[in-house]
Amino acid sequence: MYKFLYRRIINKTKIKQIKDELCEVVSEMEVLDVPEDCKHSNKDKQMSIGRKKFNMDPKKGIEYLVENRLLRHDPQDVAHFLYKGEGLNKTAIGDYLGEKNDFNEDVLKAFVALHDFTNLILVQALRQFLWSFRLPGEAQKIDRMMECFAQRYCQLNLDIFTNTDTCYVLSFAIIMLNTSLHNPSVKDKPTVEQFISMNRGINNGGDLPRGLLESLYESIRTEPFKIPQDDGNDLMHTFFNPDKEGWLWKQGGRYKSWKRRWFILNDNCLYYFEYTTDKEPRGIIPLENISVREIHDRSKPHCFELFATGGADIIKACKTDSEGKVVEGKHTVYRMSAATEEDQQEWIKRLTQSISHNPFYDILVQRKKKALSKS
Repeated sequence: MYKFLYRRIINKTKIKQIKDELCEVVSEMEVLDVPEDCKHSNKDKQMSIGRKKFNMDPKKGIEYLVENRLLRHDPQDVAHFLYKGEGLNKTAIGDYLGEKNDFNEDVLKAFVALHDFTNLILVQALRQFLWSFRLPGEAQKIDRMMECFAQRYCQLNLDIFTNTDTCYVLSFAIIMLNTSLHNPSVKDKPTVEQFISMNRGINNGGDLPRGLLESLYESIRTEPFKIPQDDGNDLMHTFFNPDKEGWLWKQGGRYKSWKRRWFILNDNCLYYFEYTTDKEPRGIIPLENISVREIHDRSKPHCFELFATGGADIIKACKTDSEGKVVEGKHTVYRMSAATEEDQQEWIKRLTQSISHNPFYDILVQRKKKALSKS
């Protein structure tokens, strides 16, 4: 996982250069007096720029396309643009569809409505749906997207489930099954009996037909979901628009010396660099099953630390050693020191907001309780 993350890191300086170059291109095109016979070519160029802007910042990309009259500020029109997907990064599509505001939610509904799930078994419908974008990592975004999917599927297939909550819970169970069966790090693969057992009672208090669950299990076992792969552009989100970035003093693990590091917080991960221009981070701390707290330290002011929760002793993280090799971190806590109390409190606030547990499980538990309670 961590080596994969490292391979995806893009030089922050290069990203800034790309952004600056795009801004220059846009400025030049805005002042360019285009002859009548070149207007079509100009529109093509503007559309290309709009797609690139969308891949770097979905909201700004849509705004640019609307301002240049290449899209209407209409949920249906934007949904068609995303559904067609030409030149668009599927991670960016997922981020945009998952945003919580009235317009984006209307776009999501229109986007899902473009899918025809008629007479498809649930796993086939999920394959189609999950190929059209990449699921974001935030629980609330996932919840809204899967809610829309379940409503659309049940609308087109009236006689399969008693309610949308059943479809929702089973859809998540299928996604989790896909991960468990095909993730090499999962050693104990679930059996068909375990899959059937975990879905007992979700159909308005009753059980789904055994044959249905067996066929879903077999479909996933023989053919995993094809999940859209990141094409590299999505990493730009991490360093273009971080949740927070800045200098902090970081205490070492084995040796308790303090070193100044540049930290970037985004995508439920905390990255730290030796210099702001470094191509690769010195360490990556995924913010899963971790908590943050203010701490007093005699040697440094304004301290806070990350510590493991959920029974774990060691925080799941990685870093580069003195030879440049990627190794697992051995920290039980990560202690940092901010320059001011205000900065300390802001880091604690932003880290708390970013810290995640597995989003699938939290929302699945709540929806399963809701499905069971209807009995």
